[in-house]
Amino acid sequence: MELKNNHLYLGGLPATQLIEEYGSPLYVYEEETIRNRYKDFAENISYPHLRIYYACKANSNLAILRVLKEEGAWIDVSSPGEVFLVLKAGFPPEKILFTSESVPTEEIEFLIHRGILINISSLSQLVRYGDLAQCKKQDAGCKISLRINPDVGAGQHKHVITGGRKSHFGIFIDQLDEIQSVLTRLKGIQVSGIHCHIGSGITEGRQFLEVMEILCGFAMEFPSLEFVNFGGGFGVPYKRDESPLDMKALGRELTLYFEGFCSQYGKTLSLALEPGRYLVAESGFLLAKVNTIKRTPRYKFVGVNTGFNHLVRPMAYGAYHEILNASRVEGEGEPVVVTGNLCESGDLFTQNEEGIEERWIPQIEEGDVLAILNAGAYGYSMSSNYDGRLKPMEIMVKEGKVQVIRKRETLEDLLRGME
Repeated sequence: MELKNNHLYLGGLPATQLIEEYGSPLYVYEEETIRNRYKDFAENISYPHLRIYYACKANSNLAILRVLKEEGAWIDVSSPGEVFLVLKAGFPPEKILFTSESVPTEEIEFLIHRGILINISSLSQLVRYGDLAQCKKQDAGCKISLRINPDVGAGQHKHVITGGRKSHFGIFIDQLDEIQSVLTRLKGIQVSGIHCHIGSGITEGRQFLEVMEILCGFAMEFPSLEFVNFGGGFGVPYKRDESPLDMKALGRELTLYFEGFCSQYGKTLSLALEPGRYLVAESGFLLAKVNTIKRTPRYKFVGVNTGFNHLVRPMAYGAYHEILNASRVEGEGEPVVVTGNLCESGDLFTQNEEGIEERWIPQIEEGDVLAILNAGAYGYSMSSNYDGRLKPMEIMVKEGKVQVIRKRETLEDLLRGME
């Protein structure tokens, strides 16, 4: 992202030009930002046996998957659909890890058949997996990972906390005896990994270190491990006054602690982590055109031709996304409320957990292009056709060149699967 002549440039191109050529609304991703974030993550963790599982639910576009594969990523998936996509992107089955909740038996069978390692997240799933793996008698069905709830949770919002006593994710850490009992009865299943994930959008390294100590203590009970996976949740700053996660300091602490654990464990294991948002959030921009400006005695409303069907985070979490006037980045302005084009009162891009929130943006006129920042994670991947609205085009930009990585939907797409 660059500012030139008071205009926003993405990948060397003016955002306003991109809208003129490819239409509005438009998702734009800067390829170099994705590559740089991956390198930043990998180079700051010096542990030599490192697995970086990209949590592809953040953004599963094939082009982005391929970029991260080129950089050396492993991949974390949460559904058969994501398995299909990452295989299409060229990831081999041995670099794929499946993690989800309330997994039906037919999905377990789907994964066993394709040789995908599964994070077992409940005793029920463990029993059903064991029955299927023994029935199929496939070598790929012999190894599992266990997702543990370490009784610790953290995150930027209560809806994204995935650990602790109020969370349904994983097998609670006090159920070690039940796990061992099931494994003894099933026989032939090797626990090759231990995993946890405490939440999303974390920017304080101490929270990762706290859970490392708990999970490594649990891992000592399983003698045939190949890796320990401390999950994801690595956050990025959404506001200008927020401090980024200190990856250099965190990488140093992670490496030192895990080396000490491996010495105690008696063999060298792989250290696994699952960044999603950290790798792609800052690469993405949702561009939209201003088509309506109106006032009430309380607010000045600026309406754009996109809505929470394209970026649901502000409506779902009260999440903050910086908004720039790409047509006029700096200059005089006033507090405004940016609204979407859905027939819903919650369709506001400037709100917090309490509701509507004004944002100061330089002078906006109808026809201007607004850019919603940090939209590369959980933007398009959580989009919908609510209100019969079509999903936007996605493009990737690099050094003045554009690659269309997903075509804009048409009205005919709304009929797919209907009779």
